[in-house]
Amino acid sequence: MRAPDGPGDGERPTRLVIVDDDALVRSGLRLMLDGAHGIEVVGEAGDGGQVAAVLDAHPTDVVLMDLRMPGVDGIEATRQVRDRPGAPAVVVLTTFDTQEEVAGALHAGASGYLLKDMPPERIVAAVRAAAAGEPVLSPEIARRLMASAADAGGARGRARTALGRLTERERDVAVEIGRGATNAEIGARLYLSVPTVKAHVSNVLLKLGVENRTQVALVVHEAGADDG
Repeated sequence: MRAPDGPGDGERPTRLVIVDDDALVRSGLRLMLDGAHGIEVVGEAGDGGQVAAVLDAHPTDVVLMDLRMPGVDGIEATRQVRDRPGAPAVVVLTTFDTQEEVAGALHAGASGYLLKDMPPERIVAAVRAAAAGEPVLSPEIARRLMASAADAGGARGRARTALGRLTERERDVAVEIGRGATNAEIGARLYLSVPTVKAHVSNVLLKLGVENRTQVALVVHEAGADDG
């Protein structure tokens, strides 16, 4: 299956690193993604403990991260990647979707969470979205997986306290982020200009103490703020 077209010819490709302990899976992903217009696979790692050396050797925009690996697992590796200066985005790609792994990966800083049975074009689109700073978790998957973790360890109470730090308009923006809306969609729904939306998003990230829009969505879902 040919991947859909991506950035124009004059744009730098999205530089991708693939992390998976299965060499066959890495080979298949490289074949699929390196052939997608606008994406360049610059490195691979077979374990989370190898990722730092690959990133040191290759400037990277997105890391496609498996979760269950024999050495350093994907959650810890995600945390280490996101702690790096100028850290690339991390997208989890796994066969597992337990509540602990979903919440753990997103809280560690992953921009999204995908399952390996997704169509190739969805994985390609997710890599491009992560490189652009957009969440890469579909609204229906986000709702199903994040809601399952809503009350674990008092998460609902903590999330509601965090949302209480926002102004009414910032909360509206956060809820729209939780629904998977882009900045343009948020502006249209709330009658705001895109620059104003971007300013609100920056304030939301700062006040919630999170790094990306997917983590905002996690807080919103845990708080139940998107119900109704």
